[in-house]
Amino acid sequence: MDDLAGGVPETQASPQPAFKTRLLIPLVVASGLFMEGLDSTVIATAIPQIAHNFGEPALNLTVAVTSYLLSLAVFIPISGWVADRFGARNVFCAAVLLFTLGSALCGASSTLHELVAMRVLQGLGGAMMTPVGRLILLRSFAKSELVTALTYVTIPALVGPAIGPIIGGFFVGYLSWRWIFYINVPIGLIAAAFAWRHIENFRVAAPLPFDFRGFVICGGGLALLEYGLENTGRHLVSLPLIIAAYGLGTLCLVLYGFHARRALNPAVDLGLFRVRTFRTGVLTGGLIRIPMGGVPFILPLLLQVGFGYSALESGLQTACLALGALTVKSVNKSLLRRFGYRGVLMTNSVLVGLTMMGMAGFSATTPGWLMAGYLLLTGASRSTQFTGVNTLGYSDVTPEMMSRATSVASVAQQLTMSVGVAIGSTLLALLSAGGAVTVADFRIVLLVYGGFAILIAVAFRSLRPTDGEAVSGHHVGHDPALPHA
Repeated sequence: MDDLAGGVPETQASPQPAFKTRLLIPLVVASGLFMEGLDSTVIATAIPQIAHNFGEPALNLTVAVTSYLLSLAVFIPISGWVADRFGARNVFCAAVLLFTLGSALCGASSTLHELVAMRVLQGLGGAMMTPVGRLILLRSFAKSELVTALTYVTIPALVGPAIGPIIGGFFVGYLSWRWIFYINVPIGLIAAAFAWRHIENFRVAAPLPFDFRGFVICGGGLALLEYGLENTGRHLVSLPLIIAAYGLGTLCLVLYGFHARRALNPAVDLGLFRVRTFRTGVLTGGLIRIPMGGVPFILPLLLQVGFGYSALESGLQTACLALGALTVKSVNKSLLRRFGYRGVLMTNSVLVGLTMMGMAGFSATTPGWLMAGYLLLTGASRSTQFTGVNTLGYSDVTPEMMSRATSVASVAQQLTMSVGVAIGSTLLALLSAGGAVTVADFRIVLLVYGGFAILIAVAFRSLRPTDGEAVSGHHVGHDPALPHA
């Protein structure tokens, strides 16, 4: 395989037994992703209790969610270069251990500022763990097996989100919210040891120098925009400061655009967006991630703050989103093979939007079994959409571009999910006007999310029926009437 940075060819991995390649490697990667999925869902369930413990309004705790996601987005551009330089196995193991340390320190936090700082540390570990794990898979499997490989790794990883709300609800109700972080410590230590034993140490002999200047400009721009969005409508900082954050953040990203055109090895390679399927999978897919990223944050607050559910009751209902995702993971490849990316993503975007809008009809008197069944359907539609946009982006990416592609795609993924959470909390803050958040406020946010997802369905019309066929196995004749790049 050619050098992913464009230089000396990378070290070749030794041949792997079929069992190890097809099952063990995805499970090793999934062990790290399990922690991340577990952590992201348990904190959403525990937000009201953490806020009460810290003496903060519940909406202020959104910064503990968005700071982690933003930290992922900012530090992910380093991951590809670090993996090339020091080896994928070494970086993956170090990332798991750093994430574990951050988890322990989150549990020991006594103020919101301490918690946010430790969440940033967690994000630094996750920024290496998730994309490097994905890179290991992409280097270990042929494109024809990519959906299968991602399914293997996603199913165990989805166990975290499935049981996370339940574990979080149990810990909050019967022990302490701090245990939602402490539980990662033994898991992380076992995951790191397992990864060290079974993952091949893919690396590049002589990677190009890292684009530190571009990293600072791009990361600073993202952080400033997120800061502005997070504080809009909160009355925590002055309006001129918020406007300045938006302006400087936008300026930084514009400057980075000029910088990336001249840099030999840009921190975030914008040239990848010339590949049409990558552009659609990352940009259009990123847009629909905005509402999909916000729902797991909004739902526990609606159930606990709006309907008066206990943390455990909320966790049991929220877990249905992940359980619904698990039910269709095994059939997503068949759906893509039968209908192709264009048909699946267009149709399913509408379904995703409708299910979000339908959640606005929940009330405190909605039967638990009915709500659970509806959330299973919602989770299933989310899973199909995530699988589709995740794999489409890599269908036409060449091996020498794969490392940079995973970095860019991961940045977009975490950033848009962070934006989804920030938009939801900002809308709630604006609707409540500084007062108590009402059920009606939550319903408006869910309707906005759903309507936006339906609009995104139109953007997937730019795909051709043949797009992504190397990954999906969907083959049709060429239609010259369809749009081209």
